[in-house]
Amino acid sequence: MNIVVLVKQVPDSTEVKINPETGHLIRAGVPSIINPYDHFALQAALELKAKHDFKVTLVSMGPPQAKSVVQMGMALGADEGILLSDMAFAGSDTWSTSYALAKAIKKIGKVDLILAGMQAIDGDTAQTGPGVAQQLGMPQITFCEQVEVDGRRIIARKQIDGGYEVLEARPPVLLTMIMTKDYTPRYPSFLAVSASAKKPFHVWSAADVGAEAHFLGLKGSPTQVSKIYPPPQREKAAMFSGSGQEGAEKILEIMRREHFLE
Repeated sequence: MNIVVLVKQVPDSTEVKINPETGHLIRAGVPSIINPYDHFALQAALELKAKHDFKVTLVSMGPPQAKSVVQMGMALGADEGILLSDMAFAGSDTWSTSYALAKAIKKIGKVDLILAGMQAIDGDTAQTGPGVAQQLGMPQITFCEQVEVDGRRIIARKQIDGGYEVLEARPPVLLTMIMTKDYTPRYPSFLAVSASAKKPFHVWSAADVGAEAHFLGLKGSPTQVSKIYPPPQREKAAMFSGSGQEGAEKILEIMRREHFLE
């Protein structure tokens, strides 16, 4: 069975800053990491590889420096890495990104299972994984916390409100993965990073995957973000302790002072 894992390089969310004049994210000098949800998906794929000797291929789309997240995944145990990197991709929204990733997967050939993070922490749209499935005409199961393979059956444990449900699918199928509470991300050793340099790694352009230019970048994106801005800073919360009666009286006092009550 051939597994493709979609991974993305994202800014470390604790370090993101916004230019107050342009409203755009300041990426210069901001450390980048593998998207945590994609990291979880990768580890799920590598567990299947260890059990069944499946092949795992990583696919990412981004600037040349995004190579680092693909290399890290290869060092953890993935067999092959592919980076879609071309100025034609710059500014692509989730639809255009899904289109480009789907074209790359078609070029790979026979793929039985695609795993992707539920969402990327820099956008939180949760649209790219389902978009790839739609582009490929492939069934999808979202919000999965676990995946198993039994013969030609792919068994997914999907999180729902108040619990979970277990679904089965025949390949090919795409799953988006959430992170479980007991999840601990793994990172490769220096020796593993060095050894992974011998594994096949490819950089593909838009032309390499047969992507049509009018579906890519800002011009090919149906949606565009005009501005990003931080929410207004709130005043610090007032903290107090006491009995329930004292608390209720304090709240009423504050509400009268702020003219919520007369």
